[in-house]
Amino acid sequence: MSDGILTREAAEAEERLRLSPRASFSDATRGREVPLEPDPLRTEFQRDRDRIIHCKAFRRLSHKTQVFLAPEGDHYRTRLTHTLEVAQIARSIARALRLNEDLTEAIALGHDLGHSPFGHTGEAALSQCLAEVAPEYPGLQPVYEHNMQSLRVVEVLEYDGKGLNLTWEVRDGIRNHTGDDLPATLEGQIVKTADRIAYINHDIDDAVRAGVLLDSEIPAELTAVLGSHHGARITSLVQSMVTASADADRISMTPEVEEAMLALRAFLFERVYLSMDAKGEDPKALELVKRLFGYYMSHPAELPDEFARESLGSLPQRVVDYVAGMTDRYAIRTYEKLFLPSRWKM
Repeated sequence: MSDGILTREAAEAEERLRLSPRASFSDATRGREVPLEPDPLRTEFQRDRDRIIHCKAFRRLSHKTQVFLAPEGDHYRTRLTHTLEVAQIARSIARALRLNEDLTEAIALGHDLGHSPFGHTGEAALSQCLAEVAPEYPGLQPVYEHNMQSLRVVEVLEYDGKGLNLTWEVRDGIRNHTGDDLPATLEGQIVKTADRIAYINHDIDDAVRAGVLLDSEIPAELTAVLGSHHGARITSLVQSMVTASADADRISMTPEVEEAMLALRAFLFERVYLSMDAKGEDPKALELVKRLFGYYMSHPAELPDEFARESLGSLPQRVVDYVAGMTDRYAIRTYEKLFLPSRWKM
């Protein structure tokens, strides 16, 4: 190829020169379940990033709730905008630490692909449904976990049941972005914390926009450490991670800033996440998701063809796959079609 073209081999060589020895290198990936011929231009992690961006589940994130159900206004976060904010924060940290930005971005873009409609309310509804039917289906996981569903999306459900065939490092980061286990790579660990940085800060912004919270109500001892506005808080948290993680074998945060971040998260649980302003519609969303699950368990012939294949697993697993993949508005429309008389539909 021309000397003016950045080939995959040149990009891999550049990684070896530019990145920290602690980074995950594209030419040393643990590989894919199904080997592929190398791409002439893209590294393996760049290829994964592109596969995620072009998949159906990624597009659906634009119509999935973050915190506030069916908010009125154009500026509230969705799962898609949350995902993009996580990717931006994570890449900034990876760049400063000379870690692999492409791997970091791929994990960030894929981490929430398995989120159900209506945010954590939908997740709770599906967990209740699975717990009820699990005794009849040996081997069925009785709890819905969005990280494991994200993994199932990329490994099984996308591309007509073939999955996206992503590298091991990206799949590990998606699986372990939440929960007690740490991702195996430093890039995955960055995403795990960047996810929290993103949602804490944008949820404050959305809560203020919704009239649930005033900026002045955030405890002064927390703003003294983190800053008093959105950009300042993110800057403080990112710089704290970079400082604490430089030349370390684990991604961390300076103690004072981490303590303030956890206190701010606890404050949000008390004032926002569990408030009636944010959760007032939750019982309706919970019942809606449970009704949809029950209907398709009783009418499996009405599942779309892509979820009808028994090779995808047991009936409740396939029903969960279908319902969890719905956007908020598609779930509402489906509920109306199945349960409301025609003249009552919007």
